Amino acid sequence: MPDFDERMARLRDQVQQALDAFIAHHRDDLLGISPELAPALDAVVAMTGSGKRLRAAACYWGHIGAGGTDSAAIITAAASLELLQASALIHDDVMDHSDTRRGQPAVHRRFAALHAEHGWQGTDDDFGAAAAILIGDLALVWADAMLCSAPFDDAALHRAKRVFDRMRTELMGGQFLDVLEQARGGGSVERAARVMRFKTTAYTVERPLHLGAALAGDHPEVEAVYTAFGVPLGEAFQLRDDILGVFGDPERTGKPAGDDLREGKRTLLIALAQERATPAQAAVLEREIGNPELDATGVAAVREVLSASGALDAVERRIAEGREQALAALRPDVIAAEAIEALRALADAATVRTA
Repeated sequence: MPDFDERMARLRDQVQQALDAFIAHHRDDLLGISPELAPALDAVVAMTGSGKRLRAAACYWGHIGAGGTDSAAIITAAASLELLQASALIHDDVMDHSDTRRGQPAVHRRFAALHAEHGWQGTDDDFGAAAAILIGDLALVWADAMLCSAPFDDAALHRAKRVFDRMRTELMGGQFLDVLEQARGGGSVERAARVMRFKTTAYTVERPLHLGAALAGDHPEVEAVYTAFGVPLGEAFQLRDDILGVFGDPERTGKPAGDDLREGKRTLLIALAQERATPAQAAVLEREIGNPELDATGVAAVREVLSASGALDAVERRIAEGREQALAALRPDVIAAEAIEALRALADAATVRTA
């Protein structure tokens, strides 16, 4: 699609404008409770002020592909997913004890610093975590409110809400499974794939596509194509994210090198390495993954194991296969041609990236 970058830039601008307008509309409601909530409002604004907008784009093109039209209504609905994403990221950073997000202090770190600055009672970290949980909850509530504010008819919104509720249930379930895997110490390829399926795969591509389609009408054949496209592409997207979490450039990813390793993330990449590792390699993984003091030498040692064990190559092959499987699923007899071109370009953007 020759003008895909231009269309995506325009879509990102429209999504940002919709988010800004929605938050501005609800500003007085929040600050009417107390002006002391201004830092919470600022945190939501900051978390929704940037991002790849992959979920919003999937929702938009899912709508167009199902016969919907370009409108302010679909932009509003698509933008609501960015509030859901903000909620997930804020909570994820608390659970992972992450220091940064997109090159800036994570929300819980920002509020821990606020606590320290004022010398309030209790601990900085406890206050920061509590504030971030509540701000993430606020973003989650606003995501629902923004979707319901999109000017579609009641039948369309009812269909969309079913998808939205299922997506959020899958996301929370996947998040719990992720926490469970970290507590167990991981090691199972099957369990790592299960976490990925519900925590990321469905919520990144498949369900946003379904949401857009639901707002266009009742189209089970379209939803089937979107599942066949979205599941392998969502997996490929997450696998690329997992690689970047270990091998990525912090200047591009916005997170310190090896942060996923320090947090003990039990990704498919790590599970494959554990499955294939020699005893010496397994000892490196056991020692370094989940080590909060992991330094550059430790990161380099883990990278060497991931490469030498063949896990990195295996994941790269799985990404390529997922992309090809997704593209093969697009059916021109079911999906509008304009959307097929856009979804092809979206598949490339999701899997061939450095941030």
